[in-house]
Amino acid sequence: MSVLWTAAEAAEATGGRVASDWAVTGISIDSRSVGEGDLFVALSAARDGHDFVADALAKGAAAALVSRIPDGVAPDRLLLVGDVMEGLRALGAAGRARTAATVIAVTGSVGKTTVKEMLRTALGAQGRTHAAEASFNNHWGVPITLARMPADAEYAVIEIGMNAPGEIAPLSKLARPHVAVVTTVAPAHLEAFGVIEGIAVEKASIYEGLEPGGVALAHGDLDTSGILFDKARSCAARLITFGEDAGLDVRVTDLRISDEATVLKIDDQGTERLLKLGAPGRHYGMNAMIALAAAEAAGADPTRAALSLASWHPFEGRGTRETVVLSQTDGLSVQMIDDAFNANPASMAAALEVLAAAAPDGRGRRIAVLGDMLELGPTAPGLHAAIAGHPALARIDQVHTVGPLMQNLHAALPAAIRGLHCETADEMAQTLARHLKPDDVLLIKGSKGIKVSRVVDALRKLGQAAVYHKRGSR
Repeated sequence: MSVLWTAAEAAEATGGRVASDWAVTGISIDSRSVGEGDLFVALSAARDGHDFVADALAKGAAAALVSRIPDGVAPDRLLLVGDVMEGLRALGAAGRARTAATVIAVTGSVGKTTVKEMLRTALGAQGRTHAAEASFNNHWGVPITLARMPADAEYAVIEIGMNAPGEIAPLSKLARPHVAVVTTVAPAHLEAFGVIEGIAVEKASIYEGLEPGGVALAHGDLDTSGILFDKARSCAARLITFGEDAGLDVRVTDLRISDEATVLKIDDQGTERLLKLGAPGRHYGMNAMIALAAAEAAGADPTRAALSLASWHPFEGRGTRETVVLSQTDGLSVQMIDDAFNANPASMAAALEVLAAAAPDGRGRRIAVLGDMLELGPTAPGLHAAIAGHPALARIDQVHTVGPLMQNLHAALPAAIRGLHCETADEMAQTLARHLKPDDVLLIKGSKGIKVSRVVDALRKLGQAAVYHKRGSR
């Protein structure tokens, strides 16, 4: 691997002190997964990262970023700074300053990680592309992403998230994007903002970090679009609007979902484009339209970007679909849609549409297992109950619910489709398999904190056990 930072470069970037010459090829904040040649950053959260410096160095880290010398650790492989978090920010700022890459920053209540990954795919075929790992989008994730950026990157995609007011603008100013995108504004983190207009104001603050001559992309179908437009016009040299409404710069004019694909037509500022994704979902189609518009704004060839997007697929926990064999003897297998990473009303609606469009084999049913949507504030009970009125439920055979908030949906569901209710994901994980039938298509969706991913894991383990039992009986 190529050198990311030398000791001298890192010291100059952070104003820190080094006692020897070393070089790093990566950056890590987790001693459990630190890689050979990494710079281990000793952040303090639930535990003081300095307690793990010796372990990280023993596992192969080339150096560590610290604010004090840990007991038993020689100073020759340390970068000593006044404050570790400030040192990381400085390293991120230096990483951004030394590159000539075109930088795209992405935020939004829904879809920012998907759009980021789509841009990684769309741009990757046209130049060296650097993008955030996983969902590294917070106060430490953005600096790490910037600090990890190779100096010779041609494109960079930086995801920016928030939990409270005032978080997005500083991160955008650190990233200094040439293109800034707000995918959408939806009820999420309402506990911190109270009203959706507050969320829109915070999301729009991503435009404050735009470089001179920068381009702002904003969703034009929303009740809060005016807030995005006004902020974009005050910060950007150019505003590109997108959505479905007539008069927007880039808009989806036709979108069709099959069991395995999404096909859409896009009016791209007067040019018609056809795009096919190998994953079903209206939300995937809309996100692809956003990614295509952002790639074009960043100077990429939109036709090549559209062709590249045909190879994109969702990743684990974000709508991946897999076959799980629960019993070889009985021929019991189900199609599982793993969307257990996160949930809010908008993403829940999109996931239900995907399930409704699924085509089960044989006598298979469409089954939803829905966990609580968190951080919605006092409106949460009503927002959960309102799912019962979603049109997609007309094509769904059974809905199981998990968590105290989902009790509101369970009570509001028509009796014909009302399934199990469990207070915890562990309880559902122990129970669900007995209620499944051959060829069922199963959606599992919920906020990360309600841990419905444990239901996914339990079904996978049953599938592995079934396969092992079959092999062992030969």
